[in-house]
Amino acid sequence: MKHNFDIEKSYDEIREKYETYLRDYGVRMLSLCTGNRYTMSALVLVYFYNHIGEVVSKEELTTYLRDMGYPTNDVQSARHLAQQSGWYIISGQRGDVECKERNVGPGEYMLLTVEKPYPLYTKLKRDGDLKANDWEELKARYGFRCATCGSKEGESNYHYRSTITKLNKGHKDPSKPLTLDNTIPQCEFCNKASRNYFIFDNKGRVDRIYDPNFIMRSDEEIRKLMLKILIEDNLNEAKKILSELGNNEIED
Repeated sequence: MKHNFDIEKSYDEIREKYETYLRDYGVRMLSLCTGNRYTMSALVLVYFYNHIGEVVSKEELTTYLRDMGYPTNDVQSARHLAQQSGWYIISGQRGDVECKERNVGPGEYMLLTVEKPYPLYTKLKRDGDLKANDWEELKARYGFRCATCGSKEGESNYHYRSTITKLNKGHKDPSKPLTLDNTIPQCEFCNKASRNYFIFDNKGRVDRIYDPNFIMRSDEEIRKLMLKILIEDNLNEAKKILSELGNNEIED
């Protein structure tokens, strides 16, 4: 093994922190083992814990998991640990606002703390809220097509012709559970591209922004324009925020 930390001891420390700081926020504590094998998600969390405050690349995680006997080419656990389980792991690919000051780039992650949850974690119920029959009925309402791009299930994707379309359960509003009235069918590409940035309408069109991190993906001029609009509409609140950041002399 190439790691120099005790997995069980690290997991016990994480669980203790979880019970003290995170349980009340609904953060999901991961099982360490399934049968006599470690779970991949728990291994990734333990790795982050032992590199807390450090930049961790997807390549590092892949190598670590392979050393642990889990051959994988695409580690998704790091991304899911934040948005689906609530752990405060920032992602350069997702463009979390903390990434710039922490120098976390695309394909890189960082666990900031185990004493606070990921800020945009909303305790979403990703599984079990939508019954199988309801899901099939919902897909039928949309003609078994992606609500966003129109690609039909079982046929070539409109934008990726070599790929057969598979429909995923997409959130209309990421702040709410995955229930029948809050779900639209989306192909895996449209569902992945949204990354919980947006709130969608029934036709799969973007209605408004959900995750403010999306703004940071815009060009500098657009970000400045957005800032100007927000300040003009919320001048008093802007002054308060700047004051809290240490700027006590704010001119009108």
